[in-house]
Amino acid sequence: MGDQKDNIDDFKVQTAKHPNMSSVALRTHSEHSKDRTSKRLSTESNGTSDGGMGSSTPVEITALEESFRRFAIHGDTRATGKEMHGKNWSKLCKDCGVIDGKSITLTDVDIVFTKVKKKSCRTITFDEFKVALGELARKKYKEKTGEDAEAEVFKLIEGKAPVIAGVTRAVASPTVSRLTDTSKFTGSHKERFDETGRGKGKAGRVDIVDTSGYVSGYKHRGTYEKKVTKPTDGRPM
Repeated sequence: MGDQKDNIDDFKVQTAKHPNMSSVALRTHSEHSKDRTSKRLSTESNGTSDGGMGSSTPVEITALEESFRRFAIHGDTRATGKEMHGKNWSKLCKDCGVIDGKSITLTDVDIVFTKVKKKSCRTITFDEFKVALGELARKKYKEKTGEDAEAEVFKLIEGKAPVIAGVTRAVASPTVSRLTDTSKFTGSHKERFDETGRGKGKAGRVDIVDTSGYVSGYKHRGTYEKKVTKPTDGRPM
């Protein structure tokens, strides 16, 4: 009994010191569950887990890795950004200026890709991507050391994204203009278009028989019908 009384007295003292203690709202179980879920999603997005040392530290993505992911998912809605196909690898080297047509060509890029990838795979990982860039860097910058050459190639790629080609524009060509100018057509092709260059349709493709009774090229066609059908109002019969 004495111990219970002492505990009650201690509780009264704590309540006196902290009068707002009883007014603090207790959090429900669902709120705690939401916090745990949001924390798990945050750690998964950062590539970490709830267990292990340093799990609360988010994984920092470098500018080079970010460019790798952008090119890896280009044109493929199912891509995860962790692996890159040979087609996108060639596009990256072209868009970022690694291919110069002299020291580095498209053939060199394809050879390096085949060299660094695993035999049973058709893609390369980010680590293999860096190895491939090292191979091209030593070939592109022969006068520099290996690390300096890699740094130069990395600068060409960091922060870059795939170049999306725009709509192809029609280029005016003298040959095309000559072939589409109806005023220069001859023979049967000339008969298929009128003076303005508009097609005549069936009349330009088929010989239509003239059953009007007039000879071809007669200028006064239709004048006789007008005289015959001229009104006779006011004239005696």
